[in-house]
Amino acid sequence: MDFLISSAHAQAAGAPAAGGGISTLVMMGVMIAFFYFMLIRPQMKRAKEQRTMLAALAKGDEVATTTGMLGTIVEISETYTSVEVAPNVVVKLQKQAITAVLPKGTLKSA
Repeated sequence: MDFLISSAHAQAAGAPAAGGGISTLVMMGVMIAFFYFMLIRPQMKRAKEQRTMLAALAKGDEVATTTGMLGTIVEISETYTSVEVAPNVVVKLQKQAITAVLPKGTLKSA
């Protein structure tokens, strides 16, 4: 089989360089820190703000929902809210469907 691979080329390959494991671990640590600060931490912050906003909802607040509907909260319970989207039209939604609390008077100007 010497005619396919010369003996000099087969013997020239050496052992892999030592110390490559530490640099790999450092690089993995840097990547984990990057993902934490760029992806996980901001998402946790937004989720906390959403929970705080939902806990502060009150009757009479003007809100926007995930479907794009705007309305005024008529009734609120632990998990559901009733939102008036037009005169005498009340829609019952889950609290999580509310994405934003609008400033007072927004619906009158729209």
